[in-house]
Parts: sequence; structure tokens; C-alpha cells
Amino acid sequence: MKHGVLESPLGQPAVRRVGRDRPAAWLYKGWQDLKANPLPSLAYGLLFGLCGDAMLLASVTHPHLFTVAISGFVIVAPVLSAGLYELSRQREGGGKPAFIESLPRLKEKAEPLAAFGLGVGLLAFFWERISAVMFGVLGGTSGIETTHFITQIVLSGNHRGFVAAWFIIGAILALLAFAVSVVSVPLMLDREVGPLTAVSTSLRAFSLNLETLVLWAALIVALTLLGFVTLLFGLILFMPLLGHASWHAYRDMVV
Repeated sequence: MKHGVLESPLGQPAVRRVGRDRPAAWLYKGWQDLKANPLPSLAYGLLFGLCGDAMLLASVTHPHLFTVAISGFVIVAPVLSAGLYELSRQREGGGKPAFIESLPRLKEKAEPLAAFGLGVGLLAFFWERISAVMFGVLGGTSGIETTHFITQIVLSGNHRGFVAAWFIIGAILALLAFAVSVVSVPLMLDREVGPLTAVSTSLRAFSLNLETLVLWAALIVALTLLGFVTLLFGLILFMPLLGHASWHAYRDMVV
């Protein structure tokens, strides 16, 4: 390692160590991108909001699906944010792209993005199956209103072991998903690399910047949850902000 840069193995992209203050800078730069291209950015945000609404409405009487929908949303969000990364990439090159102008690059990179999306989709499915088994231990929860389930089981204090185990397993899987995706999708959009190289680079960036990226992950989760508790309206703003900011995180860490 020289001057904060980790030498890349076997010709892979190199990654650099960044300071713990960088997440604030990423959010600021993301906000600048959002202000520069508000309509296409918010169009993607609206798609996030509509997708979130559809997932929650479909799972409102299935508590394990409801909770998995929220956590799974965080797992697959890096793939869904590909269009936002492309808007930031084009703006970085001096352009001011419209929504439609972000699509050709996504079509061009469809194969590696689909392969990576399949991987994180399988991880989300694995999490859903684990949750189904754990919720099944409590008895049948299908048909129970999610609000009733949260108040009677999660917040009642009568099932602390279950709640703790569910959160710990979910946190481990979410952190794994974050580690493999933190720079993967923007890297595949920006350079001619495949999913395996992108994931390897992402893991190296994560290991080199563990404290910074755990803080960044916490900010992402906090803003995403805030988006959900505002009846999804917050996602229209927060997801474009986080998507643009994640592009700048990639540019900061990958040489």
C-alpha cells in the first residue's frame, strides 16, 4: 500500500483508504447532483416509492414478508440505483442528462448487471426463507395485521430471544450484501469489468474502509427507514440522494 492506495491484485482496480468524514462529503456531492438534475433524479425516486408501496401493500397481512420487504429493499437497492449512478457519471463528464439518456448505458451493461442482480436477489430470497422459518416457530402469522404483530411480539418484550436472533441474522446478511455491492454496480457501469471483479473490488474497498463504510451503511439504513415511515414519500427524495452519493463513494474509493 502506498499513499493510502491498496495495490490491485492481478490487475484488478485498486482501492484507496478514505477518511471517516467522507460520508458527509458523499451526501453533499449527491445533493449537488440531485439539484443539477432534479427531474430525472426524482423520476427514479418516484419509481422507488411506487415499488416500495407495492411491496408493503402486498405483504401487509404477512408480517414476515412485510419486514423482509423493508430489509430486502436495502439489499437490492444498489442494483435498482443503477440509473442514478449513470446520471452522476454523465454529469461528471460535463453533461446534464435527461431520464431517457440514462437508459442506453444500462442496456449496454444489462448482462453483468443482471448477473449481479441475480446474486443479491438470491441473498434476499435466502433471507426471506430464514425469516419464514423463524416466524413459523412463533406459530402461524399469516393473516395477522403487521401492526398487531409488531406491538404484540416485537415490542411486547415477550420474545426477546426471537427478536434479537432475527435482528442479528438480518444484520449479518445485510452487511454481507452491502460489502459485496458498495462499489460493484457503479464500477460495472463505469468500466469494462464483470461481476466477479466488481465484487472482489467491493470487498477490498469494504475491508480497507471498514469503519467509514459501516457508518455509511448506517446512514443508508437510517434514511431508507425514514423514507418508509413517511409512507414512502421520503423515498422519492432520499433514494436519489443516496444513489448519487453512492456514485461519489465509488469514485472516492476506487482508483
